[in-house]
Order: sequence, then structure tokens, then C-alpha cells
Amino acid sequence: MGMELEFTLPVFSGPLELLLHLIEKNKVSIYDIPIAEITEQYMTVIEEMKRRDLDIMSEFLVMASTLLSIKAKMLLPKEETVSEDEEDPREELVRKLIEYRIVKNVSEKLRQMNEEAGCVCFRKPSIPEEILSYEEPVDVRELVKGLSLAKLNEIFEEVLKRADKRVDPVRSSFGRIKKEEVTVDEKIAYVSAYLLKHRSFSFRELLMEQSTKTEIIVTFLAVLELIKSGEIFTKQESIFSDIVIESRLSAA
Repeated sequence: MGMELEFTLPVFSGPLELLLHLIEKNKVSIYDIPIAEITEQYMTVIEEMKRRDLDIMSEFLVMASTLLSIKAKMLLPKEETVSEDEEDPREELVRKLIEYRIVKNVSEKLRQMNEEAGCVCFRKPSIPEEILSYEEPVDVRELVKGLSLAKLNEIFEEVLKRADKRVDPVRSSFGRIKKEEVTVDEKIAYVSAYLLKHRSFSFRELLMEQSTKTEIIVTFLAVLELIKSGEIFTKQESIFSDIVIESRLSAA
């Protein structure tokens, strides 16, 4: 007695989907398809589909011929000489069905994820503009605390003011004085040589020994470069004491 099939004809996207539907409806294993019964049911479905839409029938008819071919091969008597390892006529069809089912399951999962994502709502920022635009004041002296940089700059500005006061406003207007060229590299060499003689010295005294405002500025830049490269370091015994410059080599 063959399997009886009762169903309301759904819309199938292709012949593989129809086959999967029939296999699941009959609750049979995809690896051991009862090809005769499934083929019969398949033909019944496509006969009904013909009455509705002939334009979609070509691929379903190709599968029908494949099923009939497999059915014919399985109904033929096996010859005694045929090897037991002979390929099952259903094997290729089973492989296609498994691949299709995997793709279908993944597609369904992605569809569900897309629907779930559509239900997610994000709240717009509700932080007041005053808070968003607020920036905490930066205390530069606090940032350089312990590095003596603020004190270095303070001494530098003080020495510059003294240099301006030393300029004679009358004599400085006589004639034209040639611009003095002083490079940072030259002053780096100068400070390095100064360190060899004195080992440690006052930053203020170093700047006070410079004869022009240009030399004071370039010497200050040279000291900063040497601090940055790690060749010298500065220290201050107390808050109000002078800044002392020492060589890293001498300190080691």
C-alpha cells in the first residue's frame, strides 16, 4: 500500500523545495528516499501546478524526468555480476537536497535576524548641550608638575625682560647692526661643552651669560632639546630654589 498524501498546495520556489516538502510530509529519511512513492506524489503535485501556471513548470518537469529515471533504475532487476559497491541512483539527488536544505536553513536564520534587528530601537542622546560642550579647564602648571618646565619658562621670561632693560635706547639707534646668526645646534654643542666644565650649573646663570636676546632664546631651545633627548635633566631642591641642570652621564 502506497503512502497517501493530503495537503493544501503551497507555493514552491523550485523542485528541490517541493521534494523536501514531500520528504518531511511523509516523515522519511532524506538518506533513504522511497523513490517510487515520492515520485508518484511529486507527479500529482505538478499536475495540479500545471493547471495554475504553465510558465513555472520547466524546472519542475526536469526534476520529474530525473525522478522517473531514478525510479526506473531502482525497479530494474540487479544482475548477479554487479558489484555491491555500485552507486545508489539516489545519491546525487540526496546530495543536492542536503545542500539545498543547508542553504534554506541559513537563509531562514538570516531572515529572522533581519526581522529581529528591525524591532530594535535606539534612543537618541538626551545629554544637554551644555554638558556635551563642557571642557574642564586645563592647568598647564599642574600638567608639568614635577618636570620643572613651568619654572624653566618662568626663568626664561625673566631673563628676557632683563635683557631688554640692558639695551641702551639711544645707542641702539646708531647705525645698523648686522643680524647675528645663532643656531640651535651650535648652542647644543655650547651647553654640552659647558657641562663638561661645570658638571652641574644654574639654568638662570647659563641664560644670564648670553650676550644678546637671540642667544638667550636659542640657548633656551637648546636646553629643551637636550632634555627631550635625555642627555640632561633638571632638578629643583625646593619650590623657590633655582633650577639646576645636570648631565645624565655625570649623574650615573
